[in-house]
Amino acid sequence: MAIDQEQSVTSHLDELRKRIVWSLIIVVVLFAVAFPLVRPLVRFLQADLKELGIGLNAFNVADPLMLYLNLAFIIAIVLASPFWMYQLWAFVRPGLYDKEQKATLTYIPVIFFLFLAGVAFSYFWLLPFLLKVSTELGKELGIEQVIGVENYFSFLIRLTIPFGLLFQLPVVTMFLTRLGLVTPYFMRKNRKYAYFALFVVAALIAPPDVTSHLMISVPLFVLYEISILISARTYKKVLILEQQAELERQADLMRELNK
Repeated sequence: MAIDQEQSVTSHLDELRKRIVWSLIIVVVLFAVAFPLVRPLVRFLQADLKELGIGLNAFNVADPLMLYLNLAFIIAIVLASPFWMYQLWAFVRPGLYDKEQKATLTYIPVIFFLFLAGVAFSYFWLLPFLLKVSTELGKELGIEQVIGVENYFSFLIRLTIPFGLLFQLPVVTMFLTRLGLVTPYFMRKNRKYAYFALFVVAALIAPPDVTSHLMISVPLFVLYEISILISARTYKKVLILEQQAELERQADLMRELNK
């Protein structure tokens, strides 16, 4: 028995190692593919700054090179994420029921598009507002803004990537509700603690002013409320499935007794 268990663990670890290796290989391949995409992406990201009359400056010799490499790496990570998620799903698939396999597989495209939606939301809605507030405030104070390319893109990544991850909250909530780890009652009961946590997250993302903080906090609060509604709907489905399973179990038991 111990030998069988050891072989099973070794087999699982070997499979996990292979999937990790393939995931790393796909990132390296996409990293090379992403190089031609960096230049048009940088031009696109600079467009909003040019409209505000702001130019980007390199304060270090290696700034353009590091920007090129970092953006290529980020593009590769984002493009590879569906492949990663599929590898994770394939690894845990043997331990799932047929219905669970189909349900969890549908999470992969949903998670990917929610991430893109979060990035788009922060870039097209939050970023223009923050840039406008910052430039107008600088003009009122008589401050000429000289923005470093490394500083600007670090701020841009710090704003967009967290929102892409936070937009996964509804899917994570649905998944945890299916597993029975979260209920809508639990989420409502702990709403104030969740709001406080999201408020702290917003403080880490937002510039140090009240307006920007609220611009980021309020969408996160709305996202949490949407997650509660999704949890409630998922929880009802879970209860129905459990009731059906119990009825089937009782029916099987009655058939066994009538034999």
